[in-house]
Amino acid sequence: MTDGRPKVSRRAVLLGGLTALAATGTASAWALDRFVIEHAQVTGVSQLDSSASPDDNALADPKVTITTWTTGADDDLVTGYIADISTADARQIRTAFADDTYGENIIENPSVIAARVGAALAINGDYYGFRSEGIVIRDGIAFRDKGTRDGLALYSDGQLRVYDETTISAQELVDAGVWQTWSFGPGLIIDGQIQAGIDDVEIDTNVGNHSIQGEQPRTAIAMIEPNHYLFAVIDGRSPGYSRGVTMTGLAQLLAGLGAQVAYNLDGGGSSTMVHDGQLVNNPLGQGKERGTSDIIWTTGG
Repeated sequence: MTDGRPKVSRRAVLLGGLTALAATGTASAWALDRFVIEHAQVTGVSQLDSSASPDDNALADPKVTITTWTTGADDDLVTGYIADISTADARQIRTAFADDTYGENIIENPSVIAARVGAALAINGDYYGFRSEGIVIRDGIAFRDKGTRDGLALYSDGQLRVYDETTISAQELVDAGVWQTWSFGPGLIIDGQIQAGIDDVEIDTNVGNHSIQGEQPRTAIAMIEPNHYLFAVIDGRSPGYSRGVTMTGLAQLLAGLGAQVAYNLDGGGSSTMVHDGQLVNNPLGQGKERGTSDIIWTTGG
C-alpha cells in the first residue's frame, strides 16, 4: 500500500472488523470513526453560490487532446495517459465531491462523479476526505483551513503554484483569487525545475501506510503556461502493461512536455482518467475504478 489509506476493496471487511473491535477499546472505536464512518459536513455542494464562478455561456469550451505515453518494454513497460488542456478561463478547471458532499470517508467512483456533473474529462483528485488537515478550496469556496504541507493552488488568472500551506490561510488565498487548492504532493516541478528529494517524500505520517515511494501508479496536474494544463495518469503494478513510475520519472515526463509547474496527486489504485464517460486508463491492470472523495474535471473535447 503506497497511497496513504485503506483500499476500498477492503472497506467492508475493515468496517466489520472495526465494528467488532470498537467495544473492546477506545482506540478501535476511534479508528472506526476516523477511517470508515462517513461524516457529511456540507451537502449539496454544487448548489453553493461562488462569486468567483465564470459565465460559462460566454466562454469557448476547453480544447482537450489525450495521448497515450509508453516507455520501456516487456516487464519494464510503462503506460500512461496525458490530457493536454487549453482553457479560455482557468476556472473551467472544476472539481466535484463524491455524493456532492464535503466530508470525510465519502466515496464514489470517479466515472460516477463525472457523469453527475457532466464532465467531458476527469481525473481523481487528492482524496481530501481521507485526512482531516490541509487547505481545501474548491471552485472558489473554502471548506477547510488546516495548513499542513506543500499544497497546490490554481488562481483564476491561470497560474498554478506550489505553496506552503502553513504560511497562509484559506481566506487569504480566496481573497488573492485562488480558485482551487489540492493538498497531497509533493510539488514535482517549480519554475521549470524538477525538485530535489521528491523520491523520499512521505505523506500522512500520522497514520500507517504513508509511503509514496518507488515505482507506482500516479496522477499529476501540471501547467505549461497559464490556461494551458496537463492531466497525467500513469498506470502501474501490472508487469507487461505498466510497472509504474517514480516521482522523478513522473517529473521528467512532465518537464519533457514543457511543464513549468507540476504536482503529485493521490495515486495507487485511485489513479483514474475518464473521458466521455469511458475509463481511459487501466487501474492496476484490472480495468476497475476505486472509489475516491473528489475529481478534477472540465468540459470540452
